[in-house]
Parts: sequence; structure tokens; C-alpha cells
Amino acid sequence: MENKILIAGFGGQGVLFLGKLIAYSGLIGDKEVSWLPSYGPEMRGGTANCSVILSDSPVGSPIVSNPDVLIPMNLPSLEKFENAVNKGGFIIYDSSLIQKDVKNDKAFGIPATKIANETGYHGLANMILFGYVLKKTNMLSLDLVNEGIKKVVPAKKAHLLPKNIEAIMLGYNYEG
Repeated sequence: MENKILIAGFGGQGVLFLGKLIAYSGLIGDKEVSWLPSYGPEMRGGTANCSVILSDSPVGSPIVSNPDVLIPMNLPSLEKFENAVNKGGFIIYDSSLIQKDVKNDKAFGIPATKIANETGYHGLANMILFGYVLKKTNMLSLDLVNEGIKKVVPAKKAHLLPKNIEAIMLGYNYEG
């Protein structure tokens, strides 16, 4: 089993944080893991993407050219990477920020930013989107993610841990 994941968006959307969460959750699940962040010189507002590989065998290269799962958080990211997705791969995107007909049999949109703003989970659209990714792909169990998030939320922000978990569940339980 191997899942090659590419998360992309603007700096400040939590792209790298989400990649780190996926990686830590995979480690806890005894997977071989690669996490490779990439961002422009201006972190907030610039482009950012993150490649994560979860595998049952050692990972040869951390580069994800053809993802099995693409998680674009804005239109420029979708347009840049959508044609690189492996045949049969998933594209799961924030439909609040991407109003485009995505030509993929496994393309699913969730209005993550809209849900975050309407429910008081400002800044957690990435977690809402990830919950929906988990539901659609089954790449990781909720139990692993709940353990992984405890590793990536820094101690000084521990008070945000419950909100992150609740945001993931909002996405996971989304019917759309």
C-alpha cells in the first residue's frame, strides 16, 4: 500500500500543518513516511505545497509528481496540479474557493472555508477539508489522526486541540 498525497494552496491556509498531521498520523500507524514542504519566499500569501507519502515499504523518493490524492485549497493550485493526478486518484478541494468543474471521476468538493466561517472555526478550513478527505479516501483512521494531531499542535497552542478535532469531524460528517 502506498498513498502519495499533494496538498497545495496559499501560505497561511495550513497546507504544511496538514501535511505534518498526515505524516505524524502515518508514523503512529507504523507506516513508512515522507514529508516534503515547499513554499515561496513570502510564507503567508505566497504559494505553498506539501508532498506526503504513506507506505508499507521504504519510500525511495519524497517527491510526489503524480499524486493519488490531490488536496488543492485554491484555484491556482488546482489548475497547476489537477492533470498530474494518477488515474483513479482523488481530487478533494475547497469548493468555497474553487468554483470550477473538475474533470475527474473521484473529484469531491466541500465548502470548507464557508463552513469554517459559518460555524466559528475560522482558520480551520484545512481541518474541515481533511476530515472530508479521510471520509472519501480511508487513507488513515480517525483514531490515528486523533493521536497524530496531539503531536503537531504545539504545547503553547494546546487549547486549540479540541477545536481542531471538532473541525476534522465537521468535514468527516459532511454530506455533500
